[in-house]
Amino acid sequence: MEAVAKLNNVPSSPRKMRLVANLIRGKSVVRALGLLKFQPNSGAPKLEKLILSALSNWQAANEDARIEDANLFIKEIRVDEGKMLKRLRPAPQGRGHRIRKRSNHVTLVIDSKEEVETVESSKSNESK
Repeated sequence: MEAVAKLNNVPSSPRKMRLVANLIRGKSVVRALGLLKFQPNSGAPKLEKLILSALSNWQAANEDARIEDANLFIKEIRVDEGKMLKRLRPAPQGRGHRIRKRSNHVTLVIDSKEEVETVESSKSNESK
């Protein structure tokens, strides 16, 4: 069962947020939270909060299941460009340079790995 969480209009550039998102893509939720805890990048606390939101969404959809037994991982994380605020900065000789204040949207999907999938993948690795 999947759970989705979205974070819209984050006031940082998509490029900076993608650096942090690439660190946790495909990792287990517990490992991703551990990585984000000690990341110095500005997007790390925001993604950490987003993962916790996705966890609570998953728990609301699966009230009978335990998070510890679910073996949750980050199935998809996508960072898209948001609105761009355009400002003018004074420049020499009466001109103005345009400043683009970028924002981004983050979409996070977590899913549980089935025990059957992990057993099948270990069997295929042994046969090689």
